[in-house]
Formats: sequence, C-alpha cells, structure tokens
Amino acid sequence: MTTIRRAVGSERAEVAEAMASAFSNDPLMRWLAGAKLGEVIEPQLRVVFGAMVKLEFETADPLVFTRDDFAGAAVWKHPNEWKSSTMDTLRLLPAMVRALRTKTPRMVAAFNNVEKVHPTQEHYYLEALGTNQEMQGKGVGSALIRPMLDRCDAEGMPAYLESSNPQNIPFYGRHGFVATGEIAVGKGAPTVTAMWRDPR
Repeated sequence: MTTIRRAVGSERAEVAEAMASAFSNDPLMRWLAGAKLGEVIEPQLRVVFGAMVKLEFETADPLVFTRDDFAGAAVWKHPNEWKSSTMDTLRLLPAMVRALRTKTPRMVAAFNNVEKVHPTQEHYYLEALGTNQEMQGKGVGSALIRPMLDRCDAEGMPAYLESSNPQNIPFYGRHGFVATGEIAVGKGAPTVTAMWRDPR
C-alpha cells in the first residue's frame, strides 16, 4: 500500500495536476468555468489550483497530503485559518483571470458566498480533496483523508467541508461527516452541501 505523506512546496505542480484531474468533471467547477458539454477544463483548473496550492505552501505549517505517485491530494486548513485574506484573494486574481477570463467575477462571488456561511466554531477545514480520474474508486480518497481525521479525533476537534459534487456526499458520510445545509453560491449554480464532522 502506498504511504500517505505531507507534500512539500516543490511538489506544487504535481498536487495541482491531481486536483485539476479530480475536479475536471465537478459540477461547480464546470459552472464556474462556464464550460460547455464535453469541454475540457483541466488546463484552466491546473492554473487555479496551482495558485491556491502555492498560497498554502507559503503558510507556516501547510496541511497538504499526497502519495509518492500523486494519485490524489488533500488540502486542509488549521483551526481559525480558513478565511481568505484580502491579500490572498488579490494574489489569486491573476491566475483566476488567466484561467477563467470573463468568468472570474463568478468565482470570486462564489468563494465569498461560501465564506459567508462558514461555521465560526473552531475546526479543521478540508478545503479540497481530489483523486486523479483514473484512480477514483480505489480507496485513494479514503487514505488521503485519514491522517487528518485521526488528528481531529486525537485533538477532539471537529472538521468541516463543502461538497461541490452530490456524488461525493455518501463518501464523506462514511467518514463521519453529516450534511448541515445547502449553500447558494450563485444564480443557476449547482448545489453545494455543507458538511460537519464531530470528533470520535
């Protein structure tokens, strides 16, 4: 079995590649990109995730997990560190514009709407979890999420996430997450489900 480990900053491109593959068919990501049926959006997502992961690796203690083959990745935020600063948003904007062009305001507004309803109770935040398309359904996601769930339980700390794909809700349910509501991210946008996990 391949060992799950913390990723390092020099692996930013590989982590972004895994995320881009994982989210290329995600309903919300396709809506944000304004993608037509059958349109490939992996190149755009690679740019967006690359910028997001770069910011994460610049934090004091990045919680980015992967495997040696980069079959997937998980990006977590420490308690009380989930909110994007104005500076971080400004640093992300060039990548968003390069990838999404006229759809950039749609993504910015969606992120803001998600943050508005983010729980204030202290918790670890699963910002993103993704598995390369060819490796999905093989237990990679479960392995990637396990180290931080174990840490949550050991510390008595809840966890929170937003699921942008309804097909993933049963997966998160098996790991102890419970749906707490739906988030309106924009007019005509797919459903985004807020999910909370109490420590065990």
